[in-house]
Amino acid sequence: MPTHLTLEFCSFEVHENYVVVVMNEGITVSPEHNDILLNVSTKYFKNRNFGYITHRKNSYSVDPRIYFETSKIENLVAFAVVSSEEIKMCTTDLERIFLKKPFQHFESLSAAKVWVQSVIDVQ
Repeated sequence: MPTHLTLEFCSFEVHENYVVVVMNEGITVSPEHNDILLNVSTKYFKNRNFGYITHRKNSYSVDPRIYFETSKIENLVAFAVVSSEEIKMCTTDLERIFLKKPFQHFESLSAAKVWVQSVIDVQ
């Protein structure tokens, strides 16, 4: 059963091997928000690999500098973006440049979960 965390800027759903995050409408995700992800990785995934799935249901901005910090999380082995909107698909091509982890875009949450698990399985 997943653990649900509600923060002022997003909601986390922590599963056994990954987190699903939904950012709030209108926020700007900045490097400072990465501390939250680091805390989640330490608390829920200590000494084991995990994946991050961002389910882009809402419209928000991402400061690409955040990916430099996210790349430093050693046990984060997969990063997935879920969105069916074409503009958000184009944005992920740019974001991929900044993140030094396996990074994929998906139109469905179920496909993202399967991919994340496959990356974890080969680590």
